[in-house]
Amino acid sequence: MYQEALLKEIRRKIGVKSLNDEIANILNISYDAAHRRTSLKAKFSFEEALELAKYYQISLDQFLGTENQLVVKRTQPVRTTKDLLSYFESSLKILNVFQDITHSQVFYSAKDIPFFYTISDSILSRFKFYVWMNLLNQDKFLSPFHEFNLAYHSPKNDMLVQLYEKQNVTEIWNDTTILSALRQINFYFEIGLLKRNDADLILENLKELLKDLENKTLEKPNFQIFVNDLVILNNSILFKNEYQNSFFIPFSMFGYMMTNDEMTCQDSLSYFEHQIKNSKSLNTSGNRERKIFFNKMYKQIENVKETL
Repeated sequence: MYQEALLKEIRRKIGVKSLNDEIANILNISYDAAHRRTSLKAKFSFEEALELAKYYQISLDQFLGTENQLVVKRTQPVRTTKDLLSYFESSLKILNVFQDITHSQVFYSAKDIPFFYTISDSILSRFKFYVWMNLLNQDKFLSPFHEFNLAYHSPKNDMLVQLYEKQNVTEIWNDTTILSALRQINFYFEIGLLKRNDADLILENLKELLKDLENKTLEKPNFQIFVNDLVILNNSILFKNEYQNSFFIPFSMFGYMMTNDEMTCQDSLSYFEHQIKNSKSLNTSGNRERKIFFNKMYKQIENVKETL
């Protein structure tokens, strides 16, 4: 029964591809051996079943026999720059199944600025990496920001950004979404690790990012921002397409639990949709509402500039 259910999930994910060819290639067995397994004449070994589930990112929750238990993956701890770059590389591998942009959707509960916007080669991104490494590095406190020259950027970062940019994205924001970034700028300036000139450049870069997002709400049909001031946002992310759903729940700054469990992902989608019903769309609510929202954030940036 379990093997049949596993094969059914694999068939759903591969579409018109040959099931026997897929199984043979992944398990490194002959076509005939694969056929015996797909025809249920032979059973998968435990290791084979795990290998297939891992390759196709199939949740094992459905085999537990209860809807209240989940098998989840978690990201590896980040303590060094190398760990952080590995985090983005592994994220790209996990999200590779969503490269098909025709049917893929993303829902992002943006408690903070979505990290897809702060992993590029910009001074804002460099500052965010500096902050992340200060907060995550358990061994030492980093030098001043202007001396921060560790390798924080790689082509994998750009590929991750490009993948996100191509999705049908729905983000839920409120006017506190940029507060953590502003507080970080103010904090490192106050303790003397961030020069005034660098702080001004970072704030300007943040303003440019917001202007880009404001323009995207007008120009990109596959990008939407909803404003919800009624709930506490939590940086959870749902990726979904016709083959798979993946729900990411944060448990630390760069720590996420991930599940592909169909029921859990459906519940999270329902919750996102409920939040959206109680939110204002910046895409369709008109220039006035959009300007009011973004002007609030521009004002917050100017207020920080004045206090430096």
